[in-house]
Amino acid sequence: MTSASVTGAGNDPAQHRNAPAAEGLAAGGSQLERRLVVALSGGMLLLVSWLARAAFGFAENVTQIPAAIGAIVVATPLFAGALREMREGRPGGNALASLAVLAAMANNFFLQAGFLAFFLWLAELVLSRTAWGAQRAIRELVELTPDEARVVGEGGAERQVPLAQVRVGMTVRVRPGENLPVDGTVRTGNTSINQASLTGESVPVEAQPGTQVYAGTANLTGQIDIAVTAVAGQTTIGKVENLIREAEKSKTARQELIEKLSNYYVPVVLMVAGLVWFFTSKSDDPNVRDAAAVRAITVLVVTTPGALLIAYPTAMVAAFAAAARLGIMVKQTSTLEAAGSVDTVVMDKTGTLTTGKFAVSRLVPADGVDGALLLQSAADAEQSSNHPLARSIMETAQRARIAPAATSGYREVPGRGVQADVGAGTVHAGRGMWIAELNPAAASQVASVEEKLEGMSGVHVMLGDRYLGAVGLEDKLRRNAAETVTELRRLGVRKVVIFTGDRLGVAKRVGQAVGVDAIEAECLPEEKHEELKYLIRKGSRTLVVGDGINDGPILASADVGVAMGLSGSDIATNSAGVALMNDDLRSIPFLLELARKAKGIVAVNIAASLLLALVGLALAATGRIDIWVTPFYQAAAYVFVIANSLRLVRFGEDFAASEEMRRAQEALAAAKPVRAAARK
Repeated sequence: MTSASVTGAGNDPAQHRNAPAAEGLAAGGSQLERRLVVALSGGMLLLVSWLARAAFGFAENVTQIPAAIGAIVVATPLFAGALREMREGRPGGNALASLAVLAAMANNFFLQAGFLAFFLWLAELVLSRTAWGAQRAIRELVELTPDEARVVGEGGAERQVPLAQVRVGMTVRVRPGENLPVDGTVRTGNTSINQASLTGESVPVEAQPGTQVYAGTANLTGQIDIAVTAVAGQTTIGKVENLIREAEKSKTARQELIEKLSNYYVPVVLMVAGLVWFFTSKSDDPNVRDAAAVRAITVLVVTTPGALLIAYPTAMVAAFAAAARLGIMVKQTSTLEAAGSVDTVVMDKTGTLTTGKFAVSRLVPADGVDGALLLQSAADAEQSSNHPLARSIMETAQRARIAPAATSGYREVPGRGVQADVGAGTVHAGRGMWIAELNPAAASQVASVEEKLEGMSGVHVMLGDRYLGAVGLEDKLRRNAAETVTELRRLGVRKVVIFTGDRLGVAKRVGQAVGVDAIEAECLPEEKHEELKYLIRKGSRTLVVGDGINDGPILASADVGVAMGLSGSDIATNSAGVALMNDDLRSIPFLLELARKAKGIVAVNIAASLLLALVGLALAATGRIDIWVTPFYQAAAYVFVIANSLRLVRFGEDFAASEEMRRAQEALAAAKPVRAAARK
């Protein structure tokens, strides 16, 4: 390993996606309405049969007709679900409930069979409405992005076009009060933008030329022209929508185990119901045999494993909703589950623990080199880079009225630096170690310049074979970085580590400020990956936080990878299992706490489902529960699991409220000097 270390220091969907998505969701709603109409029609027939017998004294053979029709109507969706389960080779709740209904019909208990199916359907409706609520949330997310955009052509002419016709590089105009249709960079205009739909931040962002803006956010005050950088499924909000859809489909080992358990559960219940019928039907008395059949049917109903099957997904949906409300987008349920057992957190430095907003603090030219030449060459090399250091150098060059030279070639070397071909020759800008590798004769000069940087991040520059010196830059520690590390320790995280490509001196300054356990500095991407694999081999359950291209491999390899979503690179975001839509590091301990809370709620759901099934089985087998009560008993299990899971939806409200209070206090503190100056 060549890294310096110290321990002990403190798919793109169809471009025009809105309409198809909305149509699919609307179709889901229509199907739900049709099922409701069918069930209520069957329920009315059952009610007529019951009233005809109980209130008006009609003969049983007359009342059986509407009861039989109503039972068949209501039970048909149940039978269809059972057939699907049988075809897939995984008999579950529908199969067990259908068997109970068919057994009741076979014994001429049409009214009881109908009401059993009806109440079981009502329980299923609760689940369908829950799922439809999640689909509706996706639809609302889709509808944040307009279906059309106002494209600005040559001469400033505007034309309204469908979003499917907008391409990267076009200019789109957005007026006050409109939602942005694309991701892009502001070309002209100034405005305030509400990004709460993405970040959860209620305070508007001030946008001006050069500001990155996002589809689905709201333009509040001014007209802006945007240079398009992403459309449709490639926009940030489009990626969020896709994450939610992927998360809904994903299954973890625990969920698969529950489904396998239900596959064994059904045969066991059938055997118990058969035994109950066998031992209670030994009589020539028809009434005794009928009572035995009813008791066996009751066993089948009260032990239907519906509550067990929803124990996991309902908790996960609620947890995802709680995370999304605070701008934490989780790709898969397996990621959320893994977050519940994390004991080691690895953080990048630049852009993660620090703001990534660098300012040039010092020019350190080599002997005999003019500072203007150093800055000119640095700007020539960095003009095509998106790295935070490069942007800061370009801003400084612009203020110094230095225009970068035209380049004929450009190459970025991850973890090392950049190379650009200009009229004066080939310019290399990057890490001192890289420059020394390229030009060993300049190694002593590089070391001398490094000493003068005094804890700053340095971009070393070489023009041709001539070493020019380094540009020294500094960035600020994130306001809540130290608080985040403290909170991680409170949650039981045993080790917090910094992995960074920056110099050891700079990394030590940050590490001591936030109180980490270890630092791995001057790491190349492959070295970061090796360090992480070493932690994993030692048995650590790791969470990695990063935002750069060089963080991609470790974000993908960690048990949980967290990308600083809006400010980070696409490679980091795509490699990670979690994307933060804001830059608040306190989202990380919140994620761990949410994952542990969800894990506990799933355990309670499973235990309660099995306990209720066992109690119901005992009551039904001994004849101590009436067949009319069984649907309500089954519904009670559903209600408990759903209500217990929904506790997660409100989890984090205190966190959000405290953040709002903090912002209000900061705004008040910032306003005090202004008011004092006004009084003077």
